[in-house]
Parts: sequence; C-alpha cells; structure tokens
Amino acid sequence: MGIFGSEAKIHDSLVKRAAVSVRKYLQGKYPQLSFQHRAGITKAEINTALRKIDADLGQTLFVSDASIKPDGGIIEVRDDNNNWRVILISEAKYQGKDIENIREGIYVGKNSNQDLMVAGNAIERAHKNISEIANYMLSESYFPYVLFLEGSNFLTQDITIQRPDGRNVTLCYNSGALNRLDRLTSANYGMPINMNLCKNKFIPHADKIIMLQAASIYTHGDGRRWGEAEMSAVMIDIAETSLKMLGSDLFCQLTGK
Repeated sequence: MGIFGSEAKIHDSLVKRAAVSVRKYLQGKYPQLSFQHRAGITKAEINTALRKIDADLGQTLFVSDASIKPDGGIIEVRDDNNNWRVILISEAKYQGKDIENIREGIYVGKNSNQDLMVAGNAIERAHKNISEIANYMLSESYFPYVLFLEGSNFLTQDITIQRPDGRNVTLCYNSGALNRLDRLTSANYGMPINMNLCKNKFIPHADKIIMLQAASIYTHGDGRRWGEAEMSAVMIDIAETSLKMLGSDLFCQLTGK
C-alpha cells in the first residue's frame, strides 16, 4: 500500500520540486544556454527518434496519445542547431513501510501478527520508463536517467528498529523477502548504485562494440528519507555530465562564436 500512499506521494512531489530547482540553477549558471522542463514525452516522439536511426524502428503504436511521465519530468537544453536535447530525467520510487510500522507499533500480515511485510513487485514498473527513455536516447552517448529509491525494500545494510514496547526488530538488507534492489539493477547492468552512470559505456566484444545505457540508481542504505537538497545535488551532477557530453553541440552558445 505504501507504493501509492502518502509516503510515496511525498517522495514523488519532492523529486518534482528538486527538478524545478535544478532547472533554475542551470539557467542561472549557464545563462548563454536555454533550458526547458516538461512533464513527459509521447510514444510518437520516441518512435520518431527511433526511425531517424533506422527505418525499421519505431513502427508500432496502438494508442496515438500514449506517453510516459517521469515523476521529476524531463529537463532539456537547446543545442547550436536549435534542437532540444535531454539532459536529465528523474524518477522517485517508494516501497516498503516496515521501518515506520515498527516504530509506530503496527503489526502487518494476514493476521496482523508480523513485524515485516513481504515486499511486492510493483517497483518493477520503473523499468518501463527507463526502457522508453533509452529508446528515445539511443542515438546519444549518455543516459541521464536517475532513480531515487526510498523505503525498507531498498536497504543496503542491516538496521535495527525499536518497537514502542521496547523490543528490537532487525531488518536484514539481504533478505529475499524484503530487498527489491536486485529487481532494479538490471537497469544499470549490475554496476554500483549511488553512482553517476550518465556517460554510456562502450564495451568491445568479439568483432563488435556494445553500448550500455545505464540508469543511475540512488538509495539511502539505512532507510533514511531523501531531502530536496540531496536530490538536487545528485541531479545537478548528472545534468552537468550531460552538458559535458554535449559540449561540441553547445560550443557556439557557450563561447559566443
């Protein structure tokens, strides 16, 4: 229930506010450039981007107005050729209310006699937006998608919480019933979390080069809640990595030449 509850809504609104702040920060730091922040992107736009790469791609669309809307929206910069280029996509996912329930003395489960709730699978919906944006940015050499995780299903270390009656309950981060990070690390090819992976990896293999678009996944390993300033710092780091990757396409505006 926490996936759609008040905690999730707070987490979603936090990343939206952070994205607005980041766009304002970038505009102030780089006044020569033009930035825009939009809520989402349509499947039609994604298909158009794919067809520019290869005519066989981007052919299928059943719902004409289908779109994706990441929680923090999409921030873009206008390049020297007057094209808008994505530099940041931010998403927030909350799953697992065990910490709050234990502190409040709430028992869970079918008979309301358990300390912990077995984690669900709804978090896997995050993969859809990641895949869609990866399609849209297939022609780029960077992937500025950041996913902020919050909740007891995303721990990276054991934590002990005390119930109101004084009993301690330990949440084991590597419990298969609790942790859902492994359901998401396919989106970053099993690379480290809490790391800026915006710059694509190009891996030589046999007679070909493989390009990897990895989402940057961030979580508080001890169950702490995210703050807007923390989110903004991560988002700025990723956005500025994108600008560096686009450097030659922004040259005229940045240098005035």
